[in-house]
Amino acid sequence: MVSTIIMIIIGLVLLSFFGFWLVSERGKLLLPSTWKVIKEAGLKRQFNLQGLHGYIYGRWNQQYVKFMIYEVFPRLKARGKKWLSDRYHGKVLTQEQARKIITLNRSMPLRDLEQIIPYPRARDLVLNGPPDVVAFECSCRHSRPQHCEPTRVCMIIGQPFADFMLEHHPHRSQRLTQPEALELLQAEHDRGHMHTAWFKDAMLDRFYTICNCCKCCCAGIEAMMKYGIPSLASSGYVVQVDKSLCAACGTCVNVCPFHANALKADGIALDWQKCMGCGICVDACPHHARSLIRDERKGVPLDVRLLA
Repeated sequence: MVSTIIMIIIGLVLLSFFGFWLVSERGKLLLPSTWKVIKEAGLKRQFNLQGLHGYIYGRWNQQYVKFMIYEVFPRLKARGKKWLSDRYHGKVLTQEQARKIITLNRSMPLRDLEQIIPYPRARDLVLNGPPDVVAFECSCRHSRPQHCEPTRVCMIIGQPFADFMLEHHPHRSQRLTQPEALELLQAEHDRGHMHTAWFKDAMLDRFYTICNCCKCCCAGIEAMMKYGIPSLASSGYVVQVDKSLCAACGTCVNVCPFHANALKADGIALDWQKCMGCGICVDACPHHARSLIRDERKGVPLDVRLLA
């Protein structure tokens, strides 16, 4: 009797898992893009559950990000914050750096980007010629009760990730031509949003997306500014202010995602430590008093043409 009950329970569990898998694979046993990811990930990732982690992250991305924002970030202690940022982190990009990734016309297999991405995990950048680009619904924005528009602004870069998102989220994603991708980057830049390149260990230990981040919705910015999770690395640039042109209007204070600008009695004060070199305030400044300059103390830029 007991053995029969156990067998029934096991059968129900297996049946439930099979049903969940069919839903995940949109009624197929294995979509071609899923096989591509499994093949590239290799057996080791399947046994240490990184393969499953990556699948869940890609297939149920909105639910994953929402869980991180509301359940994980608020509960992390110091060790947990470092552990998370080592495995899931972004590199701030200037607009020009983001454009260079999109317009890349040659293969770019770069590994161990220690100077560029100062984290011990997920530091590979693998692009094979002109990258496949897929626009995807921003999970950060969809996780908020009130969010910025538009929402289809995340850019999945390269294979096998681009095909995986298209096959598993056909109603939430679309393939972009190079001009369309550049147009999307420009439109988000004009809205005052920041470009970031994201790396994740479960995504084959490498770069997989360019996000266009608004400071009110972005989970990465919230993780850093609200919870002290060091998940973002500077672009390698810092803002320089021409005080002869600065009118202390306060525009830069309002647009900066990192609170690097403060309005003082004698004008605008820039906090070098907080400035991540995103360049949002440079174009927002109505008096053209700001520019981005290279600063070696801020790290090495993720500039694919220079890296090549």
